[in-house]
Amino acid sequence: MIYSGLEVGQYFELKGDDNCADILLAIAPGARMLFTFIQMYFIFLNSRVAISRHRIVARFGLMHMIGTNLCIWLNVLVQETKHEIINLKLGHGQHHGGAGRGSSATHHGASGVGHHDDAGAILGHHDDDNSDTMVNHTLFNETTHAPHDLHDLHKVANDSHNIVKRSSGDHHAFSIFECRRSDLMGQLVDNASPFLFPCTIEYSLLCAGVLYVIWKNINKPEVTYDGDSDISTYVARKARHHYSVDCAHANRGLFMGILVLVLTIISLILFFVLINNEAYKEVAIMEANIIELSVYGVASVTVVIGMIQMRELEFIPEGDIELDNILLLIAQTGVYIYTSFTVIGGHFTMTDNLILPLLSSIVTLIQTTLQTIFILDASRRCCYNHDQLQRKPGREMVTFLLVCNLAMWAINTFETSRADAHPTQLNFYGIWAWTIISHVSMPLAIFYRFHVTVCLCEIWKRSYKLKNDY
Repeated sequence: MIYSGLEVGQYFELKGDDNCADILLAIAPGARMLFTFIQMYFIFLNSRVAISRHRIVARFGLMHMIGTNLCIWLNVLVQETKHEIINLKLGHGQHHGGAGRGSSATHHGASGVGHHDDAGAILGHHDDDNSDTMVNHTLFNETTHAPHDLHDLHKVANDSHNIVKRSSGDHHAFSIFECRRSDLMGQLVDNASPFLFPCTIEYSLLCAGVLYVIWKNINKPEVTYDGDSDISTYVARKARHHYSVDCAHANRGLFMGILVLVLTIISLILFFVLINNEAYKEVAIMEANIIELSVYGVASVTVVIGMIQMRELEFIPEGDIELDNILLLIAQTGVYIYTSFTVIGGHFTMTDNLILPLLSSIVTLIQTTLQTIFILDASRRCCYNHDQLQRKPGREMVTFLLVCNLAMWAINTFETSRADAHPTQLNFYGIWAWTIISHVSMPLAIFYRFHVTVCLCEIWKRSYKLKNDY
């Protein structure tokens, strides 16, 4: 909702002429914000409701809502990828003197014109005609010979692999840049979107999952209650809604996890201080890789110890796979996509100075795989005697992993998601490819860390009860 509200705010700093004042620029994010709020209220009230009337309408409505969430996901993904490509290309031009803002501004005589021409060049857009334009997909890769004017752009486009793209709407593609009276809200959206747009994807994924469960439960038989016939029945039903927290055999894991979290926060502060200084950028990236490698390595060892300790608990094979586990597996695919491409890029550009990103990615791949297996197994285990209930085997490890994943979530959210934190992959894949890869996979990787804490919390609470209370 904050992300959509900031997009609405951009509309009020546009120029008032007919070409710029497009009311849809305010209606679309405003409608998305309203839909988000109403859907959240609907799910909050009806997530446990079994629908038994008007089933056809209910099935259509729920599937439409699921489709809407997926469309919002894809729309935000495409828009953020486009904005990131533009910002990266302009920033790269500033640093390297290529087809960036500085060179274009010098060539065309004005910084504003250079900015717009450069943005159009990045996506192959030209305003001098309304015919079909030949767009070269290799313009977006990092090359040593970047085109500096429209003549060069046409030449490169005609000499290599081309794609045909309609340019009748090219002017509107960058009207948001040309129509701004000020850059206050636009700059705010640019700075906030890397942290807010993953929330949109996570929210859409969660809502789609919950709505699917509601859809699946349509026309299921209702569970009827005879009422509170006596005081014992009333007390028993009330006890189900009474929660207590028993922190026995969790203290060491909790405080060791807090220590890791504190060290991670300190490393994040150092990273943000150093990354903005060109002289210390390499030190910042090395520091980030070292802390990632350390945290993921410790978490991998903890998962293995937890697996060994929790094997003595009773395994419950029956029952369908839960929604939490389905969402966990979906998020795991994002981790696999991101780390696999990082490993490939690191392997082909590996030197003595660039081995840390490769090792960090490999350890991440191992840690997440072991952790997912551990969660899927531990979520079906419980105590079967009072000795296990007293000892609570593996609870220290579960507690440590819970806090440790919060630290890794912070790393992924504030550090790993930055494009300039991965210059190796950016140079190997190019701006287009790496931006698309990271924007598709990184929100799922961030969601994985967040959702793992939820799953571990359920294990912490449910696995250390007797089977009758499970």
